[in-house]
Parts: sequence; C-alpha cells; structure tokens
Amino acid sequence: MIKILVVVTNHGTLGTTDEANGTYAPELTHALEKFFAAGFGFDIASIHGGAAPIYGEDTEGDAINAMILAREDVKTKLQNTLPVDDIQLENYAAIFFPGGFGLLSDLAEHKGVAAKTASFYESGGLIGAVCHGPAALLPVTLSNGQPLLEKHVVSGFTREEEVEFGTIDKIPFLLEEALTRTSRKYVKRSPWTENVIVDDQLITGQNPASAGGVGEAIVNYLLK
Repeated sequence: MIKILVVVTNHGTLGTTDEANGTYAPELTHALEKFFAAGFGFDIASIHGGAAPIYGEDTEGDAINAMILAREDVKTKLQNTLPVDDIQLENYAAIFFPGGFGLLSDLAEHKGVAAKTASFYESGGLIGAVCHGPAALLPVTLSNGQPLLEKHVVSGFTREEEVEFGTIDKIPFLLEEALTRTSRKYVKRSPWTENVIVDDQLITGQNPASAGGVGEAIVNYLLK
C-alpha cells in the first residue's frame, strides 16, 4: 500500500498570542480525502508526538471536512501523533505538510524535521505542502549545502491573504516574503483562489482552497 506521512504542528496558538490555533483542519482533510479515494494509507507525525492542536473543525458547509474528521482512524491519529524522531521514512511514498499558523512557530525552524525531509527528498521522495505548510521547507538544506527551495518554483499563503484574514500583525514572519527570498520562484494568484504548483518532487499550494488540489496532485504523481 502507498502510504503518506502527514507532519503537523505542536504549536497551539497564533504566534505568541493566546488565540487558539495549530493545524487548519480543512487543509488536512481535503488532502486526506484524495488520499483515501486513491486507497492510500497514512500516518500523522509531529515534532513531539501526542495530541495535535487543530482549528477549523467546524468550518460551515464543509462536508468533506466534517466527513474526514468523523473517521475513527483520523481522530485516533490526531490524538496520538507519532514523534518525528521515531519515523522510518522508507515506509512512506510522500511527506505532506498541511498549513495552519502554528507551523510558523515550530516546523518553520526545526532542524531535526528539516534534516529528515532533506534525506527523504534526496532518496527520491515526494514532498507536498499547502498554505503555511511550505514554511516547513524553509530550513531544509540538502547534502550539498543548497537550500531545497532554491531548486523549486513554489506557492504559499500570500501577504494579501494575511491582511484579509486579519493575521498580518500577529504572525511570527510573513511567509510570502520568506518564500520569495528563498525559492527559485514564488508564484501567487488572486487571494483565496486555487493555486497548485507541481515542480518535480515538490508540490505546493497557495491557500486552503488549494488543499484538495495538492492532495490530488500528490496522488497523480505517485500513480503515474
């Protein structure tokens, strides 16, 4: 069975505020829905393991989100995420980083996860990320000293979307600026429209509307 490793944040607030945050549920569930439809298996990991903080579980009118979050396997794995240090990467065909603001405060600078991601990529593994998820790729450096993002065209949450969402003054850093500075090229579309970039072993999406598209692109890549 093809299996996907989903890596989520342990950080449960928006930056240094006391506003509850974590992983944005629809960015996880809309990708998982594509994986399940293809018959893929999955595990969920985080830096420390244990229960993963999530938000957006009650997004109005999102039937896919409600359906996936109601699955017992999803609920169990979100409550018992695997510590990344315990993961055997050879068991997986792809790593997927869903977004959420919490990720900006841990995965965006975690050298251990970055080292595992680099090793997985250099062994031919596929990496996917959506919205703020590409922040987890910022510290990834390959064995030749080159930043992973320097090789790729990417997308991720935009400045305009931060402004419209009311988070521009609360986030630890602006992802668009970081990706523009680090990647080979950063590509964005109008706020809240789907934008999925497939660039060889790296698949990225701009915002929550892109989560299903990133999931579908991962499936198509692995089944080609």
